[in-house]
Amino acid sequence: MATQQLASWATSLKYSSLPETATTAASRSFYNWLGCALGGSRHKTTTRAFQALRPFFGPATSTVLGHESKAKADASHAALINGIASHVHDYDDTHLETIIHPTGPVASALLAQAEALDRDVGGEEFILALIVGIEAECKVGLAVWPKHYDIGWHITSTTGSIGAAVAVGKLMDLTSEQMAHAIGIAATQVTGLREMFGSDTKSFHVGRSAQNGLMAAVLASNGYTSSLQALEAKRGWANVVSVSNDLDAQIASLGKVWETEKNSFKPFPCGIVVHPIIDGCIQLHRELKAKDLSTARLKSAHARVHPLVLELTGKKTPKDGLQAKFSVYHGGAVGLVLGKAGPAEYEDRVVTSEEIITVRDKITATADETLGADEAEIVLEFEGGAELKKHVSHAVGSLEVPMTDTQLQEKFVDQVALVLGGNGAKQASSVVESLKGVASIRDLVARILGSP
Repeated sequence: MATQQLASWATSLKYSSLPETATTAASRSFYNWLGCALGGSRHKTTTRAFQALRPFFGPATSTVLGHESKAKADASHAALINGIASHVHDYDDTHLETIIHPTGPVASALLAQAEALDRDVGGEEFILALIVGIEAECKVGLAVWPKHYDIGWHITSTTGSIGAAVAVGKLMDLTSEQMAHAIGIAATQVTGLREMFGSDTKSFHVGRSAQNGLMAAVLASNGYTSSLQALEAKRGWANVVSVSNDLDAQIASLGKVWETEKNSFKPFPCGIVVHPIIDGCIQLHRELKAKDLSTARLKSAHARVHPLVLELTGKKTPKDGLQAKFSVYHGGAVGLVLGKAGPAEYEDRVVTSEEIITVRDKITATADETLGADEAEIVLEFEGGAELKKHVSHAVGSLEVPMTDTQLQEKFVDQVALVLGGNGAKQASSVVESLKGVASIRDLVARILGSP
């Protein structure tokens, strides 16, 4: 019954039933997503996809963010390209219990369809649809975590199509039965292998799951059917993609525990498990300057990390920026040498610079099961015997040390300025902060991009 229960809950939920904490969290999630999507819109991965697929674009209904002349495409391709852009820097939000990046698939599909509809979609309606999509995505993710991920699935995209379908289905006012069919159509389109991490295809996962979910909702709205037990059946989604699950328990918690409220935001554009090391190394960088020490005198740097760090980000010699996002050694090196780790520190020229490589090669890491996922310890040894240590109990960006609104705004402006310029980025930030009260998402996008 899980599929139909999820469908019934999603179709019956009203904005007035949402706690303010959830609507605020959703608004921040969309704000962060938009900054990431604009910031990643001109990355080579995104532009390759845009140029390759442009000949196939249909009616220009939906904005492809950040491209020349305020480019538009059909909703399906807009969802795909914006989804790729939002994830390409690995800077998007994270549901820490599952390491799903929930807003990417859901918002990419939702924004594209909101613009394509022949009516205005207001801010509250948009937020409601965003929340039901994120809740659906994270609940099914929790049901199969961690076995699903351990097998090798990219959980953001395997659950993302389901979340996107539910969100778009809510926007299209599907009946409960139609929504159940949409969930099934999305569930059968399982996308994303962890083997693709470090390549263009990792961000394609997010775009494709957005596109798949949108397609599922549109098909269901036109009477297309699927199994009504797509999630829970013996050969349904949960039992096929994982060796175990607690799907019934997770679906039963809908509306009682709000996963949207647990969303966290990244201060660094890379795998979140690297963040404790980067946080610690940036703090050590400041201490080095205060003590007049230089990384040129560094003999060794050793880190103790959670085991998942080496499993996910153990690339010792990354060749480019995409691979470096999965290198704890690169993250530590830029933190120590440059004292920061933004998108610029993951450009190819930085990854291949002699200074970064020299320090990177002096970093070693050991897995320690006693450490938390957002915890790390770094020990630096220098010529002459000097030693510095840093223990990070909870990295910045964790639920214990969340990014503040000011930090989130700085992150947004830093990314968006590359596309809209400094003043344009600040204006866009101000506009999107008004999401809850807007009468038209279509007009909101136009104002963000500077249209009159």
